[in-house]
Amino acid sequence: MSGSELHQLHRTSRGVRRGAALTLLFASVLATAAATGALPYGEEEPPRVQTRPVASTADRDEVARAAAEAMANGKSGTEAAEEVVSRSGDRWGSVYDKSEYEEFQRALDGSYTGVGLWARRTADGLVEVTRVHPGGPAQRAGIGPGDIIRDIDGRGIRKRPVTDVMALLRGGRKSDGASVVGSTVVLGLERDGRRWTESLRRARLTTESVTVDTIEGGALRIKVDAFTKGTGQRVRDAVRAAPKGTGVLLDLRGNAGGLVAEAVTAASAFLDGGLVATYDIRGEQRALYADPGGDTGRPVVVLVDGGTMSAAELLTGALQDRGRSVTVGSRTFGKGSVQMPSTLPDGSVAELTVGTYRTPAGHGVDGRGVTPDLQVSEGAQERARMVLSGLGSAE
Repeated sequence: MSGSELHQLHRTSRGVRRGAALTLLFASVLATAAATGALPYGEEEPPRVQTRPVASTADRDEVARAAAEAMANGKSGTEAAEEVVSRSGDRWGSVYDKSEYEEFQRALDGSYTGVGLWARRTADGLVEVTRVHPGGPAQRAGIGPGDIIRDIDGRGIRKRPVTDVMALLRGGRKSDGASVVGSTVVLGLERDGRRWTESLRRARLTTESVTVDTIEGGALRIKVDAFTKGTGQRVRDAVRAAPKGTGVLLDLRGNAGGLVAEAVTAASAFLDGGLVATYDIRGEQRALYADPGGDTGRPVVVLVDGGTMSAAELLTGALQDRGRSVTVGSRTFGKGSVQMPSTLPDGSVAELTVGTYRTPAGHGVDGRGVTPDLQVSEGAQERARMVLSGLGSAE
């Protein structure tokens, strides 16, 4: 959990039910992935899971002090802060310069700078486009799902993690701090044996975090890519609009997290109040509750994989523990720690780990993930559809 609004959560227990603005995120991945529209992990390249959470974390006063001392000596405060966080062993601790943090906040608002494509690593090591942003630079250039990205700006990417590939597509800030919107990136592409290059101009694009469609058998599939602002309400609206008794397949595969308040709102679509998660901030116990009035009779299957992280794991664990869903897929990532932002003297922001959260049944997620009720590696969506069909219709 992290983000600029965390400090607003000074209320405990049911006081956080409404208006909670926690963010729960995998900082290094979501800052790249959500900001590029990538949300990068395909089934062939699951992220590695740490088996135990890191106990040691950086102290915010120590980080701020190191940054101030560095600046007083004419050095980079951001680099000094990064060194302290790195030494601390805080797995999820991160330091952003001011412009990076601003970009990150825009990503949580549902916009990003990039060329408008999603990609994954294939079994033979290639980077394959999985989908493109409607009307974005990639689609306008004729790039589509199945195309292979061979290189970016002339640099080979075969052995690079997909997160690095997405970072190259997004670009950084220019040396003068100006936005990369309008800057050019050249992609080497391949399709059916034909190779060519495309020069694309990066643009500011708006994401649609929720996709709703009907799958075989008439069930409603709600695909949630990230918990950006407004996502929870879009999930609730989709459930309310569905015909009575229609089952819901809630697809959280590849969801890298986002705003916890949005995940709680999404949980409220299927729960009539009650506990969603507990968490601690430096030892102080708190809780998150669903709003009353959700649809508690409709059959629900939650589909997850190794790229399901953070706020998406919180939602998965809540529906599983409350007996509200059957979970299908592979074990989730295992990111259940709480980060708090601190502004440093040079305007940069340090996100430091201050606690962990647990599911309603008291299960820790950090370093463990959520284990599905039905573990499936191949054909997971079809298996999930069959399970949903077997649950029958709500009365």
